[in-house]
Amino acid sequence: MTLESNKKTIEIINYDDNLSEWVKKLNYEWLEKYFKLEKGDIISLSNPKKEIIDKGGYIFFVKIKNEKSENIIATASLLKKTDTIFELGKMAVTSKEQGNGIGKLLVKHCLDFAKNNSISTIILYSNTQLQSAIHLYKKIGFEEIRLEEGLYQRANIKMQLDLKNYSL
Repeated sequence: MTLESNKKTIEIINYDDNLSEWVKKLNYEWLEKYFKLEKGDIISLSNPKKEIIDKGGYIFFVKIKNEKSENIIATASLLKKTDTIFELGKMAVTSKEQGNGIGKLLVKHCLDFAKNNSISTIILYSNTQLQSAIHLYKKIGFEEIRLEEGLYQRANIKMQLDLKNYSL
């Protein structure tokens, strides 16, 4: 997916080993701003190929290009839970690009990808202090479900989207 506006191009690209450090860099930025790094974060973000890709998951990046530069500004992952259930996670948009619709674009890309690849259900874990994210998820059609304990210390809400109810 590519969008062009004001002499800049925004493109969503798939994981490449050369971009693995961006998964860590972008996620550390927002985790350190709002929460704290957890042991599971350090493990999965330090080796996203082994912890996400090799386990059947997917990682996407948002790349922005203009006449002078090209930068990765966001990332999100679909983490495999079962053959038909994936977790939308490891999502981060660099602070200087937040509020520009990048997160919404990235979530939509992940959901479209999931639906087109026979994934039936998307779950996510979040925190209600991230009000704009929660609002976005609800607007898309995610519904709150029971949160099990212990996966993420920072999570106080779990949401689910049945992709049968999601239109591209």
